[in-house]
Amino acid sequence: MGKTALSERDICTKYITPAIQQAGWDIHTQVREEYPVSDGRITVRGRMHHRAHPRRADYVLSFQKNQPIAVIEAKDASHSLGHGMQQAQAYAEKLDVPFAISSNGSGFLFSDPHRLVFDQAETTLALGQLPGPDALWHGYRRWKGLSEEARPVVEQPFYDDGSGRTPRYYQMVAVNRTVEAIAKGQDRLLLVMATGTGKTYTAFQLIWRLWKAGRKQRILFLADRNVLVDQTKSGDFKPFGAAMTKITKRQVEKSHEIYLSLYQAVTGSEEEQNIYKQFSPDFFDLIVIDECHRGSAAEDSAWRAILDYFSGATHIGLTATPKETNEVSNIHYFGEPIYTYSLKQGIDDGYLAPYKVIRIDLDRDLQGWRPSEGQTDIHGELIEDRIYNQRDFDRNLILTQRTELVARTVTDYLTQTDPMQKTIVFCENIDHAERIRQALVNLNPEHVARNRKYVMRITGDELEGKAELDHFIDPEEPYPVIAVTSKLMTTGVDAKTCKLIVLDQRIQSMTEFKQIIGRGTRIDAEHDKFWFTILDFRKATELFADPAFDGEPEKVYVPGANDPLLPTEDDDTEDTDDGSDPTDEDVLSPDDESPTYPYPTGEDDEGLVIGEPRRRYIVDNVTVAVIGRRVQYMGPDGKLITEELTDYTRKTVRAHYATLSDFLRHWEVSDRKQAVLDELAEQGVFWEDLTSEVEKTLGDAPDPFDAILHIVYGQPALTRRQRAAKARKSDYFERYEGQARAVLDALLDKYADNGVATIEDTKVLQMSPLDRLGTVVELADAFGGKTGYREAVRELEMQIYAS
Repeated sequence: MGKTALSERDICTKYITPAIQQAGWDIHTQVREEYPVSDGRITVRGRMHHRAHPRRADYVLSFQKNQPIAVIEAKDASHSLGHGMQQAQAYAEKLDVPFAISSNGSGFLFSDPHRLVFDQAETTLALGQLPGPDALWHGYRRWKGLSEEARPVVEQPFYDDGSGRTPRYYQMVAVNRTVEAIAKGQDRLLLVMATGTGKTYTAFQLIWRLWKAGRKQRILFLADRNVLVDQTKSGDFKPFGAAMTKITKRQVEKSHEIYLSLYQAVTGSEEEQNIYKQFSPDFFDLIVIDECHRGSAAEDSAWRAILDYFSGATHIGLTATPKETNEVSNIHYFGEPIYTYSLKQGIDDGYLAPYKVIRIDLDRDLQGWRPSEGQTDIHGELIEDRIYNQRDFDRNLILTQRTELVARTVTDYLTQTDPMQKTIVFCENIDHAERIRQALVNLNPEHVARNRKYVMRITGDELEGKAELDHFIDPEEPYPVIAVTSKLMTTGVDAKTCKLIVLDQRIQSMTEFKQIIGRGTRIDAEHDKFWFTILDFRKATELFADPAFDGEPEKVYVPGANDPLLPTEDDDTEDTDDGSDPTDEDVLSPDDESPTYPYPTGEDDEGLVIGEPRRRYIVDNVTVAVIGRRVQYMGPDGKLITEELTDYTRKTVRAHYATLSDFLRHWEVSDRKQAVLDELAEQGVFWEDLTSEVEKTLGDAPDPFDAILHIVYGQPALTRRQRAAKARKSDYFERYEGQARAVLDALLDKYADNGVATIEDTKVLQMSPLDRLGTVVELADAFGGKTGYREAVRELEMQIYAS
């Protein structure tokens, strides 16, 4: 067999892998094949999702495990030597390595744009000329500016527990960049990683390497939530064992090396409460600040007092959302991020769950409300005469019917989807959270009777609710189902199975908004969590349009007053929203100099307004109604898809196949019809929805092929059973008899029942009734062998799709 007849995998096995080994690379410790650089982006349509094919680098060459140097992209011999170069360069950029290599088995094309090894940007090499690990590691260190003195730190291995767990590529890059920067003397660093991407595991690996190398001997890990410290100690940091301690009860023990602390546990308003001063200023040589956007960025914060005291230590800030305001700046303190892995990158790579948005517009929120002359609230208190709007609701003014409507809308959504899906409801403050909890309890009596913890308020002031937080985030614990909160759950709560986030909280901070969205972005395949929904009552999701937001929604839905809460796919209409909807500012601008308009001056940690007037009116006779809803999906290019499903399908397919002839020609020459369908599915064409739409007309299940013909090209459609019956009448079957004829008859029945993907998979021969006709080998032999069987299936498909 000639080289051009070999598959890409054969080329790798017979030519590229031996050349790598010959160059001196250890195949077990320095070479990774099929290295994952994405998990396959998830796309959502309706209640269905589709995951694109994962992207994998053919070879990653490393100095040692998790320290890559070069990427090799392989192609079969029918392609040119450099055909895979651009793909290799894209992977090299993601992995933060300087060398990209392409091969078709006849040699290598070596990209060295910085001229670290060769004297030109791209060099053609014979198979026996591939540089070895010493040469490329030397080139890598030159590229990074790493001296000989830095080598003991940089070459310290990652922690390996023997389980096979390895960092994802972006965690690996984050750790390597940080360790390299510290080895070069940098002492203020900022790591920005989206919620759900494993910041704590990344922090553990970089601390482990610095600690084991002896570069950092006493380390302080600071967080501002007790649950974060406890999760860290019992989770990712567990390998530190007896070397680690948690500072509790304001007691200092100086015999350990790794210290975990709630910053409140070592600081206080009184000097004697600042127990961190019991340590000498040079005691710690590394301080890692988790969720550093929350406190350490402000120059007058308690966190900054700790950092200033230990100013001689290296400081690493971790955050998903660096805070940049006139008063507070992470970047001013830590410098530009050493590495950023954004929400958008996480969604694109398939490591984070995408989401769709259902935005609910309430009439009183948009139009405001003004009391009639002399109107009193339920306590007989005279209501101040002015216009009240979304800023006031659930702070200065409580409209009980608004509370009921929000709770009823949430209940309706859960009833129509899954009443047991984990849900977080974000409220304005603790009082608002309690009223929403009561309303949800009354609207869900059956679920509450089954378990009183179906709805729980989890806020900082209430111990029983806080005690249920661990149960809520535990995927194996069904209760609580609905967690009603204000501020407590905005940060650091690892709720992997959360499928619904409800926003009834006015959010003006991009930092807080990203943190809240991050409560749902974790994927949990075991519990069928691949995407989530945001139910927005406060127009918070308008922040999606802010240039500072980097993860667009899959869909935003704003139903009208009489529209269903959940959209049908063909009800998605063109979004004509130009941003001119009435806003709170249109109702009453903050610039209006009205002495009777009370503006809050800030919030405490649970959303209680500081400086808010003591008067809070409660009104129960003001009706509130839904006046608008909208849903939009995010397409594969990150742009919002707002047209109807059929319009989107028509546009997407025609972009690939402009005419019916183009499509039929490609379909006929494709060895696997399912591959054509999979390719379009990755572009957001969802066959389940399309075929069910055509099925309404036909009365039976059509083939996706017919859905395309009908929707895109206006041709009449056939059902699968009609196609099977038509194929059975052809003279094709007359060419076979006995066992072979029985196999083809059974395959045609399988096609009619399940579609073309089933008959293209050889595993079908192990299914009933084919398994009763003989073994897989015997059935293939009935056609003269495996090749003959595949050719017979291909000819069968030609009969099925004959015009």
